[in-house]
Amino acid sequence: MSKQITITIDGAAAVGKSTLAELLSEELHYLYLDTGVMYRAATWGALDQHIEITDEVSVSELTERLPLIITPPTQNDGRQCTVLVGEQDITWEIRSAMVEKYVSLVSSYPRVRAALTEQQRTMAQHGAIIMAGRDIGTVVLPKADLKIFMVASAEKRAERRYDELIAKGKTVNYDEILAAIQERDRQDTEKPISPLVPAKDAVLIDTDQLNIEEVLAEMCDLVDKLVEAG
Repeated sequence: MSKQITITIDGAAAVGKSTLAELLSEELHYLYLDTGVMYRAATWGALDQHIEITDEVSVSELTERLPLIITPPTQNDGRQCTVLVGEQDITWEIRSAMVEKYVSLVSSYPRVRAALTEQQRTMAQHGAIIMAGRDIGTVVLPKADLKIFMVASAEKRAERRYDELIAKGKTVNYDEILAAIQERDRQDTEKPISPLVPAKDAVLIDTDQLNIEEVLAEMCDLVDKLVEAG
């Protein structure tokens, strides 16, 4: 592809943003950045430094000086990217239960969001990047070349998450997964800072009746049309 563009993929929890963004990045040979890993890294940093997570000022100050680096995968171990703090690889550490427990709170802090948003914008300056999240097209990269907003019913997302976990041998309950997704939707849409809403110029893709291959094909078609248009 001669023209390198910036692409944002937003959507609710469990809608498939990460999977599709990764597949699209492989198709286009672009860098894929799930911005959520940056908030996880900040959370990990606070825990690692034994900072009280509810201490908003200290957590924010740590985030502002955290030597965070995101690169394409450096190991073939299933990772979508490599996350470094300094020279320390924390790619899998940020998936711990403790990080999962506190990342939502950390990501609600305005100074944390401001610091990481600035880094994300710097990473996108040269194009050839796909960013996935919940406010990328509206807040982080409002001038992105292509903005995609994925939607699916809570029931369909819960069904997919249930099937995914069952396939991994987990013992799970569909109703509990559905309730968790519905609560996450409520929290995301009611956030006072960066609520979950599509950008006005975003292309909505409803995945309820589409499989992964069909969604990827639709995304590739959008990219092709944009590049052809110049």
